[in-house]
Amino acid sequence: MEYLENRELSWLKFNKRVIEEAVDANNPLLERLSFSAIYQSNLDEFFMVRVGSLTDDEKENNKKTDSKSGMTPSQQLDSIFTAVRRLQPKVEDAFRKNMEELAAYGYEHVSFANATAEEQAFLELYFKREIKPFITGILVNDSLPFPFLKNKELYAAVHISSQKGAIVGIIPVAHEHSERIIPLGRDGKRFILHEEVVLQFAHLMFKGCKIRDRAIIRVTRNADIMVNNKGADFRERMEELVVKRTKLAAVRLEITNEFNRVALDYICKKLKIKNVRVFNSNIPLDLSYLFRLQELDQSPELHFESRLPRKSAMLAENRSVFTQVKSRDILLSYPFESMTTSFIRLLEESAADPKVTSIKITLYRLARNSKVISALCTAAEHGKEVLVMIELRARFDEANNIEWSKILQKAGVKVIYGPKEFKAHSKLLLIKRKSTGDKFDYITQIGTGNYNEKTAALYTDLMLLTADREIAEDAEQVFDSLLKGTFVENTNKLLVSPYALLPQVLEMMDEQIELAKNGGKGYIAAKVNSLNDKSIIAKLVEASQAGVKIELLVRGICCIIPGVEGYTENITVRSIVGRFLEHSRIFIFGRDGMEQKIYIGSADFMSRNTIRRVEVAAPVEDEKLKKRIRDMFRTMMSDNVKARELQSSGRYVRVEAKEGEAPLNSQEYFYEEAYRRLEAKAVRQERMKEVRAKKQTAKTTAKKTRKSTKKTNK
Repeated sequence: MEYLENRELSWLKFNKRVIEEAVDANNPLLERLSFSAIYQSNLDEFFMVRVGSLTDDEKENNKKTDSKSGMTPSQQLDSIFTAVRRLQPKVEDAFRKNMEELAAYGYEHVSFANATAEEQAFLELYFKREIKPFITGILVNDSLPFPFLKNKELYAAVHISSQKGAIVGIIPVAHEHSERIIPLGRDGKRFILHEEVVLQFAHLMFKGCKIRDRAIIRVTRNADIMVNNKGADFRERMEELVVKRTKLAAVRLEITNEFNRVALDYICKKLKIKNVRVFNSNIPLDLSYLFRLQELDQSPELHFESRLPRKSAMLAENRSVFTQVKSRDILLSYPFESMTTSFIRLLEESAADPKVTSIKITLYRLARNSKVISALCTAAEHGKEVLVMIELRARFDEANNIEWSKILQKAGVKVIYGPKEFKAHSKLLLIKRKSTGDKFDYITQIGTGNYNEKTAALYTDLMLLTADREIAEDAEQVFDSLLKGTFVENTNKLLVSPYALLPQVLEMMDEQIELAKNGGKGYIAAKVNSLNDKSIIAKLVEASQAGVKIELLVRGICCIIPGVEGYTENITVRSIVGRFLEHSRIFIFGRDGMEQKIYIGSADFMSRNTIRRVEVAAPVEDEKLKKRIRDMFRTMMSDNVKARELQSSGRYVRVEAKEGEAPLNSQEYFYEEAYRRLEAKAVRQERMKEVRAKKQTAKTTAKKTRKSTKKTNK
């Protein structure tokens, strides 16, 4: 179909938008370099997961075709490799240009050839004393075993002269005492990379051998593991799988510069990898060190303007969060508002509150020093019933979650895991508190992002706190089903996948289709990270054909192409890639008014979320909060600084301000708004103090007057 896009190629277009930020002159210089590192990190994960999965599909059933592109796994892989190679010159140019500009601030990435004679002597001594004693060079040929190359680790590879055929030397670059950046000046801005020094002196690792060629190599391995939650030893099996994943098959080999073809073919043979999976790079293979460079110079022009999350204007400091939520629903917006002074505060207050009897929560990804875990452990130690569903299959966080589960259990928390074959990705909290007599009050929290203090300062997310009893009943039902290993089928208000989310979303879309068919103005809007669910795409096409106006904010994968005549001409798709990672999910059905339905939740419009995970979305029913979300969505759709619009050709084009239109960066706007809301709250509080003071003065004056009158009368 001409209005459908392949999932993998759509994701690569998203990463192209990331690298575009590395060449955007409106971004500070060191931040531009960070986008280069983010691009590379994203691509690493893409190869580990998506290319790994397609590689497995290619081996198992290469005749299977992708429904959105008609390509087999082999054809998809070929398209991926071609697209990645086409992007590489752009990646290298961005890196070089930014590093050249940094020279004006004293930064210089020195090659050994460009180092001074004094520096070269220092580096040779440094290699002999600080590096060589901790690493080992391994010779390999057909009679010698090939070493295991760890995922994403750097190695120096050398081609050694031999009459017996190819002999390759492999040197692991990193060791526990190594520093990636070796400073050549006091401020650290003039530097050389650790692997470049190892490569320069690789011949000292193989005495008596003649080195013909040398290069840095890096292997990316398949990380696509999945295990069903079956049996009591699930955590132990997950621990085994985390270790096993490090030894899965190689799916990519990266290499710097040119390298002897015979030696390279030999390495590929030993890795069991085809030459089409070899990618050359003329810049460092691991750009993560660029984040370290940010610490070396605090010049304001090199960094984004410092932004700190504000306290929520909806929360007062002198009353408990629980009490405030009882009186009205509260919406929190990260990173513009602080998680610590809102959600963490609620957890800590609940842990200490003697009237709180139980806390139930789902956990997916957590910060390294998690205050969430600390509060839950405190609650359990205070005798409260604490139930935690922690998802051990959260990709690349499996080891962390395994350790957190042990800590929670040790503190007396009841720990359960996601249901078998389905990850629990929901962001759900339920707190139960004694009220009067035998009655209880409930607070339910439903969010779009993880309970993670670190990412809450980097990702845009929303969180709803409500005392709605029907939502609490639904939340209780979700936790009961997680305990039993079953799924929620019917709810009062919450949308809960895999059974009670997709049908309701499609039904609400149908309502807008019927409205349009009957002469009304149907409207559907959504903000998601990704869109590839077949049934949702089909329904969006049907809605567009019926005349429903559809606005989509899709950060990453988008498998529907808008503007295709006869199919998607009423659909607009925009993507925002900026300083913060767009992560919130919003669903809107209907135009402004009482009939409009708005939801926020954890689910994207992807089949993995709608039919293969436990996800939760909640209705936003307070009219003020609905207006706030509508305004947020409109602001993002009006972004003319960081937004791109998807064209009918499949290309993304940056949205630019029209003549006379002011630039609008939605993320910066929301930060400014958070500042303004808090300032306005402070002004209101000062005015209230003044009013109270005047009332008190008037009261005192009246009292004195009455006393004076009484004396006069006497």
